Amino acid sequence: MKFRAKIIDVGCLNHFTRVVNTVSRLTKACVLCSGVVASGGVSMWCELSQGNFFDEFQLEGVSADANEIFLEVAPENLSRALKTAQNAKSVKIKLTKKSCPCLTLAAELPSLSSVSRVVTHDIPVDVIPRRLWHDFREPQMPDFDVSIYLPPLKTMKSVVDRMKNLSNYLVLEANLNGEMNLKIDTDLVSVTTHFKELGNPPWGDDGSQSSSPAHRDPDLMAEARVEIRKLQQFLTGQQVNPSRAMCNIVDRRILHLIFLHEDVSLQYFIPAVV
Repeated sequence: MKFRAKIIDVGCLNHFTRVVNTVSRLTKACVLCSGVVASGGVSMWCELSQGNFFDEFQLEGVSADANEIFLEVAPENLSRALKTAQNAKSVKIKLTKKSCPCLTLAAELPSLSSVSRVVTHDIPVDVIPRRLWHDFREPQMPDFDVSIYLPPLKTMKSVVDRMKNLSNYLVLEANLNGEMNLKIDTDLVSVTTHFKELGNPPWGDDGSQSSSPAHRDPDLMAEARVEIRKLQQFLTGQQVNPSRAMCNIVDRRILHLIFLHEDVSLQYFIPAVV
């Protein structure tokens, strides 16, 4: 079982660091699945395109018929290690065996002399046994009632931050006419922020969902009541700068957020509360 990868391009290194920083702000532990990052396989799933990040990538899995490796790691530790590598000439990541299994990150730093400087971090990991791999597969997209593009994330974050001072819970509702509302309702105050003309992703055209909501009344709202803290955490933590951001609502059950970049996809599931 072997794994090693190398990043040379500074842009790729900075982008990889932003992805890791985003994950580290959302969870204390995650599982690396042969280049895929997941948190429990349920609440968050982040997938990276290996070819767009790593100049070299070598992997030998647990066996010939299971060419994968699943590692549990604290993303905060990986994030801290990458902070020392922001101006590095190259970064190598390798699975090693020290006193325990580790991801060894070696950053070659610029030097004024002919002698190179290398900073090495050993990040402890736990190897997930094969019998548990099924717990960390990409979750299936739920058959949603409404899917809608999100407004500018900075605008949405600003609204959510203000609402957090008034309530612990928020209702996000949307319809198939590109309309979305953020609402709070307490004994003391009721506040609603309206967004219009956001657009609805054409999921039904590419078969991404088994049952299209096209038969649904376009004006009918689907909603999910969620903890503001969880939504705020996701909006605050993301550093991926997605080219597309959308939200799927399974009415009164799940809020499914999707951020897409050309080489990164990030899914976040927030269960609704009664």
